[in-house]
Amino acid sequence: MTESAATPMSKEMQDCVEACMSCHTVCEETMSSCLQMGGPAQMQVMRALMDCSEMTRMCADMMMRRSPLSAEMCAMCARACDMCAEACMSMPDDPQMMRCAESCRHCAEMCRTMAGATM
Repeated sequence: MTESAATPMSKEMQDCVEACMSCHTVCEETMSSCLQMGGPAQMQVMRALMDCSEMTRMCADMMMRRSPLSAEMCAMCARACDMCAEACMSMPDDPQMMRCAESCRHCAEMCRTMAGATM
């Protein structure tokens, strides 16, 4: 049986929602930074940032409404975060990219934990 929205979220789920929303914010900020830099090499990074930004927001939303698809969404979100972290690591001299990679790694870890949990 799944939890209803009236059931309080577990601490782990709350932490995962916060990690997702934080990662979403950092990805959005990093996209803005990328657009200012320009250049064709940025397209791969931009795609990863867009995917991660959308995925983390959707994942947080699904957990908050106790969707029965939350565990699968968390697994996909972890993959998107891993891909985004890798893309950001391609620019190790850019502090914004490194901040984003760190946020993505943290979110991926939290989402992997939730993907394995019974929601």
